[in-house]
Amino acid sequence: MELLDSSSLTGILGLIAALLATGAVAGVMAGLLGVGGGIVIVPVLFHLFSLLGVDEGVRMHLAVGTSLATIIPTSIMSARAHHRKGSLDASVIKRLIPGVVVGVLLGGIASQFLSGEALTGLFATIALLVAANMFRRNTRIIRDGMPGPLGSSLIGAVIGGISTLMGIGGGTLSVPTLSALNTPIRVAVGTGAALGLVISIPGTLSFMFSGLGEPDRLPGSIGYVNLLGFAAIVPMTMLCAPLGARLAHAIDPALLKRLFAVFLLATAVRMYIDLFS
Repeated sequence: MELLDSSSLTGILGLIAALLATGAVAGVMAGLLGVGGGIVIVPVLFHLFSLLGVDEGVRMHLAVGTSLATIIPTSIMSARAHHRKGSLDASVIKRLIPGVVVGVLLGGIASQFLSGEALTGLFATIALLVAANMFRRNTRIIRDGMPGPLGSSLIGAVIGGISTLMGIGGGTLSVPTLSALNTPIRVAVGTGAALGLVISIPGTLSFMFSGLGEPDRLPGSIGYVNLLGFAAIVPMTMLCAPLGARLAHAIDPALLKRLFAVFLLATAVRMYIDLFS
C-alpha cells in the first residue's frame, strides 16, 4: 500500500490539517442539521484514503467505520445542546429506539457482505434522494404525528440500517422523515442528533469487529475504524457542534431545510464522481 507522501513532514501536516478542518465542518453540521457529521466525514475520509493509497476494497468500509466512531462524541455534544434549547423530543426517541437498534445490527451484518463500490453507491443514492425531498418548497406531510408501535419500529429499523451502512448519525434520514410526520424542523433536527448516539455506538462496534484481520487496512486501525482519523476529527467536532446548535435556532427554518439539501446534494455528486471516475 502506497501511503501518499505522508512520510514527509509536509504530507503529515497536510493530512492532519485536512482532518481537523473536516472535524470543524462536521461539528457545525451536526449541531446545525442534526446529521451527526457523517455526511461530511465519510466522503472526505474516502477521498483522503484514496490519496493514501488504501485498497479500494476496504476504503469505503474504513471511511464508514471511522465516521461512525467520530459520531459518538459529536452526537453527545449536539444532543445536549439541543436538549438545553428544548428541541429534543424524548417521546419520539423512545418510540424509534427499538427499531433503530435492530436496524443497526442488521446493517452491521450486511456491511460484511457488501463491496466498497456498493457502499459508495448506496451512500450517494440515498443522499441524492433525501436532498431532492428536502428541496421541495413544502415537505409533503404523510400524517400528523408518529404511527403506532409497529410503524414506528419499521421507521426506526430503516433509519438505523441505512445510516449504519452509510456511516451517518441518523439525522440524514430522521430529519426528513420526522418532517413528513409534521414534526417542527428544529425538533426534528434535535431528535435526529440524539438518534445519532443510538446508531453510532453499536454501528462502530460492528465495523470494528468485522474488519479485524483485514490485511489492506490503513495502519493505526482497529477493524474498520482508523484511530488517527478519529483522534484528529473528534476534538474539532466536539468544539464546533454547540456552535451549530446555536445557529440552528438563529436561522429561518426554511433556510435550514435548504442548507440541509445543498449539503446532501453536494455529497451525492462527489460520491458519484468518485464511484465512476
